[in-house]
Amino acid sequence: MTVSEHTSYDVVIIGGGVIGSSVAYFLTRDSMLSVAVVECDPSYEKSATPRSAGGVRSQFSTRPNVMMSLFGAEFVRAAPDLLAVDGDRPAIGFRENGYLLLASDAGVAQLHENHVLQTDCGAAVSILDRTDLAHRFPWLNLTDLACGAFGEQNEGWLDPYSLLQGFKRKARAQGAKYITDTVVGLTRTDGRIDTVLLQSGQTLTCGAVVNASGVNGRQTAAMAGITDLPVFGKKRQIFAFNCKEPIAKMPLTVDPSGVYCRPENEMFICGLAPPEDDDPDNASFDVDHGQFENDIWPVLATRIPQFEAIKVVNAWAGHYDVNLFDQNAILGPHPEITNFHFANGFSGHGLQQSPAVGRALSEMIITGRYTSLDLSDFGYDRIARNRPIFEKNVI
Repeated sequence: MTVSEHTSYDVVIIGGGVIGSSVAYFLTRDSMLSVAVVECDPSYEKSATPRSAGGVRSQFSTRPNVMMSLFGAEFVRAAPDLLAVDGDRPAIGFRENGYLLLASDAGVAQLHENHVLQTDCGAAVSILDRTDLAHRFPWLNLTDLACGAFGEQNEGWLDPYSLLQGFKRKARAQGAKYITDTVVGLTRTDGRIDTVLLQSGQTLTCGAVVNASGVNGRQTAAMAGITDLPVFGKKRQIFAFNCKEPIAKMPLTVDPSGVYCRPENEMFICGLAPPEDDDPDNASFDVDHGQFENDIWPVLATRIPQFEAIKVVNAWAGHYDVNLFDQNAILGPHPEITNFHFANGFSGHGLQQSPAVGRALSEMIITGRYTSLDLSDFGYDRIARNRPIFEKNVI
């Protein structure tokens, strides 16, 4: 095949990370559509997913986010079987240790409000008072705490790279074509994308396009003439450290300050999102160790006395595709370019939402509507209408 040859697919997915590969998996599982996934870096060395903390939680404050994560937990629990290829089952490693969200007096009302919604959605979340916290998590310093919310089921963390590769291998086994290349242009006639142009010179004719480009989602949208996608790359750092004193079955613990920490094999990992007024667009992978020394360690040492004497042994940076409009996903077809579908702006929730997003976009492309879980609230048109979805549990 020459580089100028046209190749036709029913669906072209731009981006082969965990979101794009989930869409490819569900499309090839539930239809006979031909699917191509264009991914510029099959090693995923700098992709967001392998550099993430791998968290799965149902403790959100909006119903669609809770429901997406509940399905995500159900899926990853069964993923070794669902994504098996020729008997080879991916080692997803889902550790269902829960999330523990801690609150001072100022955060009590919000935790209780969230709890009403979460339990109504079927989430197994418990509100723990100070006595409960002392009994279940005796390693906590409770001095300034009023209560906590703990996910009894369907919360924890997994190996993010294994989930990504599991989706990819299964999608390929079901017929998806993965193309190592970079998308450099889209051609459009009226309200449809006709072709996807690749850096190699190849042209892909398409029935539908899915923008699953992660931090490059804004640039991909611009190729279609959509210049107002509010998605930008924001650097996030994770620090790994050793502690001499073990902590039995520690959940992923979130301090009222926003500092989070969880065990990772014989170590612990931790992080903290920077304040909004000090969070510039950033493509760098350099690690600022000052964040740990100045902002994270003092909180850890106060909240968990065993962490007063710890040593950082590793650190890395990755990037969230942050939706600055409301920090929630942008999903589904463009209202005017009807065969251009968004899967953008997950703001750090993409891994846990990937099964629900893959299923939803597959349903939308195959049937023209969401059939399992209505995610229309996350449509692109909410931006033009200035109707943000306020998620109060962004970590």
